Amino acid sequence: MKKFYGTDTYVQSVGVKNDLEINGFSIAVCAEIDVELARHRSRSFDEMEQWGDDLSSFDLVIALSPASQRRALELTRFFHLEVEYWPVLDPTGLGENREANLTQFRSARDQIVKRLIDRFGPPITQSAP
Repeated sequence: MKKFYGTDTYVQSVGVKNDLEINGFSIAVCAEIDVELARHRSRSFDEMEQWGDDLSSFDLVIALSPASQRRALELTRFFHLEVEYWPVLDPTGLGENREANLTQFRSARDQIVKRLIDRFGPPITQSAP
């Protein structure tokens, strides 16, 4: 999101549960489009609440799995949040070798990029420093 639309919008990566490690294939395929994930850490919805993040300050939750959609919809009972579900196939474990895994992860990445562009428009161009 930040790569395509800048930092004027606050974005937080959240999951149903906290996966401390980002999958290496995700890191590799995102690096191909100059998105750095090696230092990225997600948090769970529960951790956000525990750490004092005000969920009511968010306007939109984009869920990429049925479980995250359910959890986000539960939160709409307490907070006014728009929830969109973008079904993206989980590529974990679908490939039989490194190249097949990379192909599956590229497909998932490209699905997300397409949805971003469909939802938010073409990426903004960054002026050179």
